[in-house]
Amino acid sequence: MDFNTIKKDFPILNRLIGGKPLVYLDNAATSQKPQVVIDAIVDYYSTHNANVHRGIHTLSEEATEMYEQAREKVAKFINATTSDEVIFTKGTTESLNFIASTLGNAVVNEGDTILLTEMEHHSNLVPWQQLALRKKAKLDYVEVTKTGEIDFSDFEKKIRTGVKIVAFTHVSNVVGTIFPVKEISKIAHQNGALVVVDGAQAIGHMPVNIQSLGCDAYAFSGHKMLAPTGVGVLWVKREILSKIEPYQFGGGMIEKVELTDSTWAEIPNRFEAGTPNIEGVIGLGSAIDYLSKIRMENIKEHETKLNKYALESLQKVEGLKIFGSIDPQKRAGLVSFYIEGLHPHDIAAVLNNEGIAVRSGHHCTYPLHKKLDITASVRASFYLYNDENDVEKLVAGLNKAKQILG
Repeated sequence: MDFNTIKKDFPILNRLIGGKPLVYLDNAATSQKPQVVIDAIVDYYSTHNANVHRGIHTLSEEATEMYEQAREKVAKFINATTSDEVIFTKGTTESLNFIASTLGNAVVNEGDTILLTEMEHHSNLVPWQQLALRKKAKLDYVEVTKTGEIDFSDFEKKIRTGVKIVAFTHVSNVVGTIFPVKEISKIAHQNGALVVVDGAQAIGHMPVNIQSLGCDAYAFSGHKMLAPTGVGVLWVKREILSKIEPYQFGGGMIEKVELTDSTWAEIPNRFEAGTPNIEGVIGLGSAIDYLSKIRMENIKEHETKLNKYALESLQKVEGLKIFGSIDPQKRAGLVSFYIEGLHPHDIAAVLNNEGIAVRSGHHCTYPLHKKLDITASVRASFYLYNDENDVEKLVAGLNKAKQILG
């Protein structure tokens, strides 16, 4: 696959920022959109716009078919056994709130334990935290090593009778660590716990086969994998979905409504109340088509090579400290760091003047940054349209920031 030609598919990458070509390195926050995804959304609004599942007229039938085709594409993309296991949400955050409020509420009781890791994004921490408070359950955390990997000895010590849910990220949005989901799931299941995975940083960057991973639920967002914002997915095993109650109530999720009681539609419709983000789902389907054509194996290989180059190049910047492992095989395509004596926000501001977009702050992982004994970091995150030239511009921009701010 020739990744050198991919940039032309993304119109925003032609932009100039302050007169300089845009170097977009904030992909962990959101990805840019290829023209085919933009066209799919425009086509829906231009020629098919109607509500889904509610009409027998032509436009509604077309919209419904496009919407459900996207569900089939998602199921195939992650190797779900059936598209009925695919629930559309607003994004990873809603997906994790959904599973905490339904499955978590059903299985966690007073005195039980919910086990997370110290690496979690707030979206995979706060919903479980609040569930534990409501249920008077315990919240425990598996420690991570200095290189940002899970401490398996600590995990095996803490996974015990009484742990009902194990929830963790597939890829850290700060240190880029790729967690061994299959191994963690196996140990958790041996101890009677259910496994929930935050896949936001993995889904668009590597092959994800939920049958092989062995988890019980997997959440991700469309906007981090070339699709529009406001659309996400929650995959849950069918046998679990059949036992949990709906997350929201209203139109589209009911079978029959009486004045005193109601019954629910079939799975997955019972979990998608109200008018969904139809154009977002259609855009997600288009993004999956685009990614599938390139192949996720090729994207993973491209990012690993780029990450290797970035890690080697950044280590040459004096005073720069990288968080996590420096082995590109153990991490996804993102690097978080700080430069001694310089505030991350100041560094990001100087880089922006060079047309380089990075992220600075605690990246919605305040407890992790507290453990690392820093208030903030700079994060450069890569995707399929980035190349070595982007890395070189980043390094040049960092050296310029040192000169200006030093």
